[in-house]
Amino acid sequence: MHKDDLLNAIEKKRLELFNIVAVNGLTSPFAVKCSQELDLLLNDYDRQYIRPLPPSSSKKNTQLKMSRVR
Repeated sequence: MHKDDLLNAIEKKRLELFNIVAVNGLTSPFAVKCSQELDLLLNDYDRQYIRPLPPSSSKKNTQLKMSRVR
C-alpha cells in the first residue's frame, strides 16, 4: 500500500474508532476490534516508513560477528 493510501486508511479507521467509542464505549467488543485493526495499520506504517530494515542488515551483523571470532 502506498504511503498516502495507508495514511488515509489510518485516519479513516481512527475516526471509525472514535465514533464507535462515542456510541458503544471504550471496552465494547466493537471498539476493541476496531482498535486492533487500527493497530495493524499503524504497525504497517511503522515498519514501512518509520523503521524500515535495511535489506542486508542481518547479513552485515553476521559478517561482523564472524570477523570478531577470527
